Amino acid sequence: MNVLDSSIANVSLPAIAGNLGVSPTQGTWVITSFGVSNAISVPLTGWLTQRFGAVRLFTLSVLLFVLASWMCGLASSLEMLIAFRVLQGLVAGPMIPLSQTLLLSSYPPAKAGMALAMWAMTTLVAPVTGPLLGGWITDNMSWPWIFYINIPVGLGAALVTWRIYAKRETPTQKLPIDTVGLSLLVMWVGALQIMLDKGKELDWFESNQIVILGLVALIGFAVFVVWELTQEHPVVDLRLFASRNFLFGVMALSVAYGLFFGNVVLLPMWLQQYMGYTASVAGMAVAPVGLLAILLSPIVGKNVTKVDPRWLATVAFSGFALVMWMRSHFNTLVDFNHILVPTILQGGAIAFFFIPLSAITLNGLTPDRIPAASGLSNFVRITAGAMGTSTVATIWENRATLHHVHMVEKVSRTDPGAMDGLNALMNTGMSFEQAAAQITRMIDQQAFTRAADDVYLASSFLFLCLIPIVWLAKPKRSAAAVDAGGAH
Repeated sequence: MNVLDSSIANVSLPAIAGNLGVSPTQGTWVITSFGVSNAISVPLTGWLTQRFGAVRLFTLSVLLFVLASWMCGLASSLEMLIAFRVLQGLVAGPMIPLSQTLLLSSYPPAKAGMALAMWAMTTLVAPVTGPLLGGWITDNMSWPWIFYINIPVGLGAALVTWRIYAKRETPTQKLPIDTVGLSLLVMWVGALQIMLDKGKELDWFESNQIVILGLVALIGFAVFVVWELTQEHPVVDLRLFASRNFLFGVMALSVAYGLFFGNVVLLPMWLQQYMGYTASVAGMAVAPVGLLAILLSPIVGKNVTKVDPRWLATVAFSGFALVMWMRSHFNTLVDFNHILVPTILQGGAIAFFFIPLSAITLNGLTPDRIPAASGLSNFVRITAGAMGTSTVATIWENRATLHHVHMVEKVSRTDPGAMDGLNALMNTGMSFEQAAAQITRMIDQQAFTRAADDVYLASSFLFLCLIPIVWLAKPKRSAAAVDAGGAH
């Protein structure tokens, strides 16, 4: 429900913007507001868990999420919708890390890997089904229903969680509130997320607004790090990075997720804008990524306790590198089946990705630090995903501009090939302007396709570069994260 909600609104944006009487550009704040507030609240999970208890916090988080979803559906203006989306993002923060924590506390070490595998499957299926479900609901019902469908699911989840876990609450302690740390976190994360979201639209550092946001994020982050490391009860426990496994695990996980997520956004954009695919067909081209992920995740989960997770992560990064290399050979004549093959293979790489890296990240940590570690690693991953999306979109456009310039140099009145093409189009009944516009469209298509190939090739190389980083970690022989989970 949580992961679905971060992607389900993407397809419905034009309908929401039209219904509320705002431009599609203003409508993107529906996505941004959720992302910013969610990114702020995720790393607070550890502190909130110690204050209120994992079971109480998780159940309350789910119930407040249901309430916020209902209010989003009732919103009658963009300002109201953004306010309720901010609330929804804030209360959603602890849900993902605590779901991991509660799962790990429920299984003996031998089965914890399998539990993580089942958990990972839901986070893999939701981003794929989100756009498909969002599109169907918007077309066949109305956009508020993308929020209303959370109500029965959330109430059911809260009821089941409380019935199972109520008697197994984690110990709590009254911790002082680190108001300065919390304020700094809100400031730098908010500035960074808005900068990433608006950067492309405002031409990045050519805009004073982006420069100011960048400086606020940078200075705020620097002061935040110094402050949190000197506090007895920090709002975010940055000392976790002193653990070798946590440091290298989070580094590999976040960079890989940024690359993965950026490319996940790129493929449907290229298919819809330059290959003539409809939203639903582009969705079908991306959807099979879940097939191998769902089939292989239980196998990986079962073996994460027996096989060195660094080998499993190496398989994942090699798989991603192969997929990106295959995509780097796409051209404007590529058919649907050739697009599907790397998408299906990518599902296999995903199965070997989340579970072993989560295992490495949480390896060797005591049970009381697991919620904080899970929250912090999820926060870095979510932020890296936002950075990856913005970076990939910007590089794609810049490379396309470069390719466009190179191709246009060849098109002139002195080039016989260009004139033959122009004459051939005019012979079909087009005017000179129409023929020139058609050639411009063809050049655009080629330029953006070659730019996408450049991004895929660079991503392939970067995935291979991540393999040595994983091997800098030194997980204990027993299952990572699992000992900690079993000790609950």
